[in-house]
Amino acid sequence: MKIPGLFCGMSLSLLLACLAGCESGGHFSILGYTTEPPFDTTIRNVYVPIALNTTYAKNIEFDLTQAVLNELNSRSGAPRVTSDRTRADTELVMKIVLPRKSTILMNQNGEAREVETGLTIEVIWRDLRPGHVGDILSNPKRFNPNELPLPGEAPEAAPKAIPLLITPSGNYVPEVGGSNVSAQALVVRRAARQVVNMMEIWR
Repeated sequence: MKIPGLFCGMSLSLLLACLAGCESGGHFSILGYTTEPPFDTTIRNVYVPIALNTTYAKNIEFDLTQAVLNELNSRSGAPRVTSDRTRADTELVMKIVLPRKSTILMNQNGEAREVETGLTIEVIWRDLRPGHVGDILSNPKRFNPNELPLPGEAPEAAPKAIPLLITPSGNYVPEVGGSNVSAQALVVRRAARQVVNMMEIWR
């Protein structure tokens, strides 16, 4: 009487085994989902210098750099941070170019009731690996200096390091204790997540 149930269980196990495929590194893939990290595993580490700051917002470059380091260290499979550029596979350069602040709502006394703050950050993720020097990972375009041009065409130039713009924002309400400082901390955390999300690969 229990044979049909046993047969169904075995059939289901066999079906799942067929659907699930073992990939390199011991990761599994099933129905479009995978246990493999969303980062390029050939990129082992990244050098992150202190972010540049061209704005009046003092010391925010240190907060942003630390937030990005924390985010990288908390992500499974993300490139490890190194302090030695000469041994790094990649380099992550960030520049804060514009702070933003605007009043969304005002109360009957003309005071700010809800305020939005934000940043505009230029990001360039540069490949430093031998054979990949000149590649801009944040603006993907593979460059091969040894590739011969077609007849009559000039040799291909290395791609320009066009920055990727990150524009995080955050709101605060002064009436309930919100402040520019708390909103800025939120914006910096969101910026760090967006920067590291940019470093993921699309499958």
